[in-house]
Parts: sequence; C-alpha cells; structure tokens
Amino acid sequence: MNTPLSEAIAAKRDDLIALTQDLIRIPTLNPPGQDYLLICEYLDKRLSAHGFETQMIRAFGTPGDSEKYPRWNIIARRDGKHAGECVHFNSHTDVVEVGAGWTFDPFGAEISDGKIYGRGTCDMKGGLAASIIAAETFIELHPDFAGAIEISGTADEETGGYGGVAYLAEHGHFSPDKVQHVIIPEPLNKDRICLGHRGGWWAEIETKGEIAHGAMPFLGDCAVRHMGAVLQEFEDKLFPAMAARYTEMPVVPEGARNSTMNINSIHGGENEPAEDFDGLQAHCVPDSCRIVIDRRFLVEEPLDQVRDEVTGLLEGLRENRPNFDYEITERNSVLPSMTDKESPVVRTVAKAIEDVMGIPPQYVASPGSYDQKHIDRIGKLKNCIAYGPGILDLAHKPDEYIGIDDMIDSAKVMGAALETLLLPVT
Repeated sequence: MNTPLSEAIAAKRDDLIALTQDLIRIPTLNPPGQDYLLICEYLDKRLSAHGFETQMIRAFGTPGDSEKYPRWNIIARRDGKHAGECVHFNSHTDVVEVGAGWTFDPFGAEISDGKIYGRGTCDMKGGLAASIIAAETFIELHPDFAGAIEISGTADEETGGYGGVAYLAEHGHFSPDKVQHVIIPEPLNKDRICLGHRGGWWAEIETKGEIAHGAMPFLGDCAVRHMGAVLQEFEDKLFPAMAARYTEMPVVPEGARNSTMNINSIHGGENEPAEDFDGLQAHCVPDSCRIVIDRRFLVEEPLDQVRDEVTGLLEGLRENRPNFDYEITERNSVLPSMTDKESPVVRTVAKAIEDVMGIPPQYVASPGSYDQKHIDRIGKLKNCIAYGPGILDLAHKPDEYIGIDDMIDSAKVMGAALETLLLPVT
C-alpha cells in the first residue's frame, strides 16, 4: 500500500544508501571497541541537523572501557508538538571481527546487485540507517506529531551490551515513564517480528594436573587428558540431553529450538610461541587446561538447572576419575526474554508489515541474545521487539551484505508504525 510517507521514504533511496555506506566505513570493531566516539560524532552531526537533541554518554567503568577504547553511546531525541508516548529505535554500533574469506572490502561498503557489502551492513548498521530515514521522513511529513522519537547508537552489544544499553538502562534511559515503545532493528528479516531470545550461560572450566618431563609423563598428571574426559562426558551425556529438549518459543532457525552448547575455546599446556619464534616447544606435561563454554538455554530451563547439569558431570568425574580436579568460573549469564504477542508495539508493527508488504508477519525469537535483555531486566520495559532489515544467517559471516530494497521496505514499516503510535486518531 502506497502512502505519502512510504513514497517519501522510497524517494530517499540515495540518502539511505549513502548513510549506510558512511556508517560501514567507520570500522567500529569490537573487541577492542574501536571508533565508538567517531561514529557517535557522525550520528550527532546527522541527527542534530534534523532537529534532534543529542546526548553523548560514556559508560565509565564498564568492561573494556579505557582511555584508549572508551565506551561511547549517543541518544538523540525529537519531541513533538503535543504530549504523547515515546518511540525509541535502538541500534548497536559495534561490529565483530572481519575474519577470512571476504571477496569484498569489509569496510568499503561496495554496491553490487542491489546489495551493500561490508562488516556490519546486516548486523546492524543497515537497520540503524533505515530507522534514521524513517524517523526523519516521518517528522518532515508530520511536524505536529505527538510524543517523542528517540534514536540511540550504543556500544558493545556484540560482547554483552554492558557498555551500551545495560549502562543506559541502569541510568534510567529506558524506564517505562520515559520510553513506552522500543524497536531494535536487528536483522531478523523484513517480514518478521522478533519477540525475544533464548538465555545464555558462559563459563570457564579448568582441569588441573602436574607438570613433569614429557619423556616421563607418568611422573606428572596431564590436564589435557582430564579435559578430554570432560569433553567425553559432554558428548555422551550432555549433548544428547540437550538435543532432546524443545521450546515452545518460536526460535529460528529450527535447530535453535533445542538447547545448544558451543565450546568457544580450548587452551592447554604451554602458551603458543610468538610469531617471530620458530624454535621447538619444551617437553612438559601440561598442568592446566581450560575451555570456555557457551550454553544457550530455553525459557523452559531454569538457570540453576543449566549450571547444575554441568557441575554435576564434573563432580561425577571428581568422584570416579583418579586425580581429577577442576575449577569452574561463571563468566556471564542472560535469562530468556519474551514480549507478549499482544503488546502495543507488536500489534503496531504487525499491521505496518501487512500494510507495506501485503503479507502477515512471522513471529520469531532469536537464537542468540541481544539488547532486549537489558531493556527487559534492567529497564523493566516489556514493550520491546527486534524488527529490521537483513538476513540473520549473514551476521558475522564473510561477504556480509544488506539488500537496499529490504532497507527501504523496513524503513516504510518503521514509518508506518510511527504514524500509528504518534499521530492522533482521526
């Protein structure tokens, strides 16, 4: 359905492309948290020119914050002419490492076959650009709107969001008396509404041993072999148990409707030699081996059960395997989050998708967590969804891209949602 707003957004195609390219060309890699100030300054200049009042907020003391890599965030607000509710578009500005396998310049923002390529195009600078175009166009066509529009660019979502949305929520920026509707333009496909996400539990497990000469391993105790026993317990017991569990949450893709666990890393024995060292390692029995596990759990699984399942296997090894000893350290935990399908922002965006694209939306949940967790748990704001352009499977991959037409359609949906939420019923 064509409306004056959707036609005006379509006419801004070149502006949307240029804005997305500018954002991609700022390499906000995290870790370590590069160029956060630069991208916030860019957004400040852009949004201030369109009548937004902006705040630059550094998340002092949060994980990773330092003088070299300060955690900068921006919140821009445009108040309407009348009292009303606030609609907030939140996008994270950080992107993950580039990785190997690219055929495009990761920060070149090249256009090919109707797509813009680059790290962060899909996840999620394309969504940020779409929300800006939607808001600017809405204000141009409806300068007398009621309520307020906020747009934020926040740090560190890729590493937990503690220097971004969590910090802002702790300081009241997502309190329900200040913000009533939140849309996070994560890449869940333009015809999907993401209601929430699974939970996550991250822990480091260390097995202990005793160093000795590698020619006489019987005089020591190999921590790597002990870790092998841990991994075998996971293979024999934990992975089959997780595969048998299934959630009623509409998690996509289908495989993520089961519980899952990834072994993020494993380190045992001597440290890797420096790149400029080409000699041989010393002959030692490793006295320590560490793994980091990434356990994603379902809304039907209590967090205590998730923890106890792993520690129970480790305690079983301590009882039955000679000389087995371990330490486990929790690194982080995130509870599942789920917005009611009948909440105002869900119903509004659902209608907008039908009006713009002529199809009913799909309702999904994310396999991984995103910043809704902080808006929900810290901000106590339940009326929050993820909706934005982009294909989820492209996130963190080489040759990541965003479809230009998808950004246009998503911007039209966001604009239509603003018309429903911030214009008086006539």
